[in-house]
Amino acid sequence: MINKAIKRLRPDYDNLNITAIIFWLAITALFIRFPFFFRDYVDRDESTFILVAQSWVNGHLPYTQLWDVKPPLTFLFFASIIQIFGKSLFAIRFFGTILVVISSFFTYKIGVHITTKKIAFWSAIGSIVLQSLFGSLQGVMSEHITMAFFMPALYLLLKYKTNHQVFIAGILMGISVMVKLNMAYAILFMGIYLLYDSFRKKEYSHGLLNAIAYGTGIIIIILLTILPYYLNDLVQLWYKSVIKAPLEYTSARRYSILELAPFIILISGFFIWIWKKKHIDFKDRSIQLLLLAIIGIVLSFVRGGRINGHYLIQIYPALMPLVLIAISRLPLFKRFIRKPIYFLIILLIPIESYMEYVNVITNKIERGTYFNGEGISVPKYIKENQLKTDNILFLGYHIGYWVLGEDPPTKSATHPSNICKAEMFAAYDNPRKTGMEEIQYIMETLRPKTVVVRKNRRVFDKKQVEENEYIDAYFLEHYRLHATVEKAEILQLLE
Repeated sequence: MINKAIKRLRPDYDNLNITAIIFWLAITALFIRFPFFFRDYVDRDESTFILVAQSWVNGHLPYTQLWDVKPPLTFLFFASIIQIFGKSLFAIRFFGTILVVISSFFTYKIGVHITTKKIAFWSAIGSIVLQSLFGSLQGVMSEHITMAFFMPALYLLLKYKTNHQVFIAGILMGISVMVKLNMAYAILFMGIYLLYDSFRKKEYSHGLLNAIAYGTGIIIIILLTILPYYLNDLVQLWYKSVIKAPLEYTSARRYSILELAPFIILISGFFIWIWKKKHIDFKDRSIQLLLLAIIGIVLSFVRGGRINGHYLIQIYPALMPLVLIAISRLPLFKRFIRKPIYFLIILLIPIESYMEYVNVITNKIERGTYFNGEGISVPKYIKENQLKTDNILFLGYHIGYWVLGEDPPTKSATHPSNICKAEMFAAYDNPRKTGMEEIQYIMETLRPKTVVVRKNRRVFDKKQVEENEYIDAYFLEHYRLHATVEKAEILQLLE
């Protein structure tokens, strides 16, 4: 009886049209991500993007008033939403959900191109799940934005070969790289492959025209991002912020090779296994392009020397069809999916979402609002108690600047961790040269009346020993604890 009920719930894969596919993907993404529409922030990077975007809406180009180490189109996504909908976390997270649906839809389209509709469908569902759960992925990250453009571009290159279609793919790739610079490796590899594939078939003129169309599309987007800086005589600021600073950041903050090794071994082992088992035809042009895209992204991780959880969003949409193809060939899996426990496991996967639904409802009952988190409750407390906000400093929950309508005291404070990242100070001509100098300038010269920190947490990364010792001692001598709001502490300057 249970098996019959499960069969009724399964879609008729062969008869699914585009509308039905989008419906299933949208419903899945919305169900998983909806409760997080009301949280103040999920990842601190998202808060930083919002602050820089708000500054842009207020008339200041990215990097001029506030600063972060991302290309300008990351901020344009947020700025566009803020310009239209105002200060709405709900709107930002809703459009973030649309991004996930777009990239996952093209996971489906690519899957259909190389395998069955059934595998393609579950690959797309898997892409949504992996872009939305298991870490700080429920907010809107730059990786979500870049993949919403990269995946349709990849599909165009897999499916079509005409010059104008390759040009459109180039445009999309240009947008992708001006959201996440590390996508340049995958984009370059695929461009070289287009040329190689045409030359291998002795289609020399066609190959050259395709390469030109592809490169032209990318260059147009890059030049368009430079244009407003050129018009304001700020091209050097664009170059130092978009190109130079990320290189300085990655060279200064690499993981050891031992920390990268498990991921490299895992993904290399996967491809060796499917090659040995002949689960996938590596001579197929589409598979080759897909593989190059994945290799390019993985290489960017290796070159960058670090892999954070949200970086993997760049891998999931392209990798899922290959993973599902391989898993579907396993006899054990074929037997397992016929059992009711398979359906139960699927229902249990979004456990984080269930917990957040409970959190949202509880917050509504206790505080009268669905919106929750210290980034909302702390500004509310500050307003209600009329605390001074002169040079207010959020060393935690810095989305609070946006809620209060205040700016961080310095460019480096746009993201609290950037205060100690002296390797990037040159990008925006910071007159201070070290993280310690920056902290001392903020605390001793600007003297914020109110400081917000995370309760029972170090202010800075544990590696910043000197900076943590200084800030702890300074707080002890010059500040008093005014209030504890949830997991935040509000400190007041002693007059």
